[in-house]
Amino acid sequence: MNEPLKKTDHRDYRVVGLPGDGIGPEVYACARRVLNVLEQTHGLCIQLDEQKIGGDAIDATGDPLPQATIDACRASDAALLGAVGGPKWDNNPADRRPELGLLRIRAEFNLFCNLRPIVTHPSLHSFSPLRPELLEEVDLMIVRELTGGSYFGKKWRNEDEAEDVCRYTREEIERVTRAAGRIAGLRDNRITLVDKANVLETSRLWRSVASRVIEEEFPGVRMENMYVDAAAMHLLTRPSDFDVMLTENLFGDILSDEASMLCGSLGLLPSASLNHEQFGLYEPVHGSAPDIAGQGKANPYAMLLSVAMMLRHSLGREAEAQALEQSIHECWSAGILTRDLRADGCSTNEVTDAVCERLTGLAAV
Repeated sequence: MNEPLKKTDHRDYRVVGLPGDGIGPEVYACARRVLNVLEQTHGLCIQLDEQKIGGDAIDATGDPLPQATIDACRASDAALLGAVGGPKWDNNPADRRPELGLLRIRAEFNLFCNLRPIVTHPSLHSFSPLRPELLEEVDLMIVRELTGGSYFGKKWRNEDEAEDVCRYTREEIERVTRAAGRIAGLRDNRITLVDKANVLETSRLWRSVASRVIEEEFPGVRMENMYVDAAAMHLLTRPSDFDVMLTENLFGDILSDEASMLCGSLGLLPSASLNHEQFGLYEPVHGSAPDIAGQGKANPYAMLLSVAMMLRHSLGREAEAQALEQSIHECWSAGILTRDLRADGCSTNEVTDAVCERLTGLAAV
């Protein structure tokens, strides 16, 4: 589980497309274009079944995750999500919030393992607030537990008090630690477990369970413990020291957004959320950005890198994943960037045109 699948056949694939809200439909359309090119250049046949989620689904059905979307995902190899949310639905009751659709799909399909790769590129060093010398050879994988903790715990609020319960079980920690162990074994055999064990009982359980799993099942992997506040600091002062970072839901959410500054923009970060069966939900880390929706300013790179992760982890198409990543890196080297990185940047469609052109060129070589 969570190792890239090996291609064993040339069958057709079924992927649920979830355009969502804000800039979600725009970046999803870019992914669809790239998949069409891969069909022409690599014979990759993916049937896209577009469904609703988030605010778009609320407007259409009153439900942020309609049963039709759930049913379509059950019949598919993977799901590709644009984004959910926006101020239009800010005053909705809790059971009709767009973000609930995302939380529910994670729970419905047991998408407990969230992968967020952080890899810097020399052409983008100048866009990070960090000094370029700190960004050399940064290549880390954040492994975030995604279906437990305070995001899914009991919640209540009145006018004077509120509570969000953070709860973890041994089984939840074991399974995501095993995923991190397997990933570390394919990399540099190093894991940093990020917690707050000096304060939180859940973190103490994490340390106890994770250390036992690594010692007993992954003897070649070395794990160190680090408090979350120290990890946040070291991400900005010595980011190249990290290899695999394993952590709980809330800490992983915060740290991965912080880590986006190493790459230069939140618009460059992809993610994968996987279950035991290798079904995955793939989405850019950025939000729905409704303030720029429909203006051609959205950065499609995070979505396209999410497509590469889907090809690798759920479809077992490593060659196609590498070709797409190479095309994206060539665009970066050529300075083809959107306006979140440079004022005179390219439009969403211009970036996608450039990626598709390079994909086609690679296939012709």
